[in-house]
Amino acid sequence: MKSIQWYHSLIIWATILLIIISSSNANNSITDEEAAALAAANDKHEHPDPNEENYSGMVYIGRIDDDGKRTGISSSNANNSITDEEAAALAAANDKHEHPDPNEENYSGMVYIGRIDDDGKRTGFHVDGTHIDNGVKYIYGTGFDETHKEIEEQDLHHNEHYGPDSEHDIADRAHGKTREQVMHEKRAGKIDLSKGPKPFGWFEEHPLDGGMVPPKVVRVDPFFIDEALVTNKEFGKFVRATYYETEAEKFGWSFVLSSFLPNADELHEAEVDPVAEDWVAVDGAYWRAPEGPGTSYKYREHHPVVHVSHRDAAEYCTWVGKRLPGEREWEAAARGGHYGPKNRTLYVWGDEQTTDAAKEYANLWGDGDFPWDNKAEDGWRATSPVKTFKPNPFGLYDMLGNVWEWQRGGKHKKRIVRGGSYVDSLDGSFNHAATLGARATLHGTTTTGNVGFRCAKPVTRKTEYHWVYENVDGGGLELVLEDENGNRQSSPTQQQRPVYVEEDDDDEFDEEVKHDPTKPRPDETRRRVLEVKHRTVYSDEL
Repeated sequence: MKSIQWYHSLIIWATILLIIISSSNANNSITDEEAAALAAANDKHEHPDPNEENYSGMVYIGRIDDDGKRTGISSSNANNSITDEEAAALAAANDKHEHPDPNEENYSGMVYIGRIDDDGKRTGFHVDGTHIDNGVKYIYGTGFDETHKEIEEQDLHHNEHYGPDSEHDIADRAHGKTREQVMHEKRAGKIDLSKGPKPFGWFEEHPLDGGMVPPKVVRVDPFFIDEALVTNKEFGKFVRATYYETEAEKFGWSFVLSSFLPNADELHEAEVDPVAEDWVAVDGAYWRAPEGPGTSYKYREHHPVVHVSHRDAAEYCTWVGKRLPGEREWEAAARGGHYGPKNRTLYVWGDEQTTDAAKEYANLWGDGDFPWDNKAEDGWRATSPVKTFKPNPFGLYDMLGNVWEWQRGGKHKKRIVRGGSYVDSLDGSFNHAATLGARATLHGTTTTGNVGFRCAKPVTRKTEYHWVYENVDGGGLELVLEDENGNRQSSPTQQQRPVYVEEDDDDEFDEEVKHDPTKPRPDETRRRVLEVKHRTVYSDEL
C-alpha cells in the first residue's frame, strides 16, 4: 500500500515539474500573423460612416457639416465640439451685442430712471463678476411708518454683491441686528411666532394709504417710464387700429361715481360695489361714454383714459412696444430721487398736508365732503388733462391723484394699482391717503371712472449667445446661435444650402393606376427646393 502511495506522489510531482518547465519556455506575446489579423479586424470595424446608417422611423441627432452631411467620428479626436471658427463666431456675436451706452438710448415722451453720476450722465453697465451696478436703491413702502428713519444711508449704497439674494445682505438696523442674527434667533426659538407664519407674497398694508409696513430697502434695474398717463386720444388710436374691444364693452357696464350720474333716479335702482358703495354699476358706461349712455369723451381727449381693465392696459402697452411698470419701478419713479431716510417725503411736494400745497401738484378731492361736495380747489371735480399740474423732480406728471394706475404683476383677483385718484384725500380721512406709498388692489377685470395707466420700457441690455442644435426642414440638424430669450440666428460659418421638403399629393381614396416602370409614378412624392434664409437677431429686452 505504501509503495502505491509513493508512486502516485511521484507522478504528481513530475506533472508539476513539467508544467513549470513549459511555462518558463512559453511566450505570451501574439505572433506577427495574429497581430496582422487583429489590425485587420479593427480596420474592418473602424468608426462607420454615419451617413450610411439609417433606421426606419428614427432621426439622427449629431453634428452636420457645411454640405449637410453627418460629421464622422475621427479616431484621433472623437469629439464633436465646436470648431475654432464657430467659437470665433460665438465670441463675435457676443462682442457685437455688448452692453450699449444708456446715454444713447432715448424714447419720445419717456423718462429714464436709473443711476446718474456726478456729471449728470447715466451710469453704464459696469460688470464685475456678477455685479451690475446701475440700478436704483430706495426705501419702498408707506410714508406713515416712522421706522424708515432708522434705516441708515449706507444701506442704500450699491454693494459688490448683486443678485436675487442681495437684500439678505442688508442689516436689519431697526433692531440693531444683522439678518443672520435674526435668522439664528428664529431657529433658536427666541422670536415670538404666536401670530403664525405668513404665506408667500404676504403684504402687510398700512390702513391709511395701503403702503407696505414696515418700509424696506429695495432695488430696481434701470428703465424708462411714460412722463404722462395714456390719454383718451392715444387709446382711441389703438382701438381704431386694432378694432380692440375693452372688457367694459364686453361686460356691458362699468362703475361710475354716484355723484356723477346724469340721472339721479338711477342711484336708487342700480347695483353698487359692495366694497365701495359710492360706486354704481352703470349699463353702457365705458371709455367713450365715461358716465354712461348720453355722455362722451369728446372735449376730454387729453384726459387719462378710464374704464379700462388690467388686460386692456397691458394690450395697449404691448401694441406700442412697451409694458406696464412694476410697482417698485413706479414708486422709484414717483419718489423723484428722494430715496434715503433723510429726504424721503410723503408727497411729491414734501410733507405739508394742506390743500393749498397739494393743488399745484395733484388732482385730489379737496376739503369738501365726499362724494357730494367737491369744491374743486385744484380746478377739477373729476379727471383733469395730463400735464395740468406740476411734475415731480424727474419730470413725471400725475404721479399722485387724477387716476389710479395699473401695475404689472399681482394675481388676477388682486391686481395692483398705485398713486391714488381724484376721489382720495391727503390724510386718509376718506378713501385712500394719496401719498407716494399709496397702494390698492382690484380684480383684474374691474373697470371704473378713476383707474387708468401709463407704460414703461426696460433699457436695452447685452444679449448673451450660445450654440444649440435646431431641426432643419427635411430632416437633420443645424448648429445655430441662440440668446437667453430663445431667439435663434443661423450659424455664420454655414453656407446656405437647399433643403428638401416632401410634398405628398397621394390620395388614399384613389384607385391604383398601372404605370410604365421606366417612368416615375404620377403619385410619387415630389420635392421642391426651399432656400434657407438667415435670421436677423436684435438685442432683446429683459
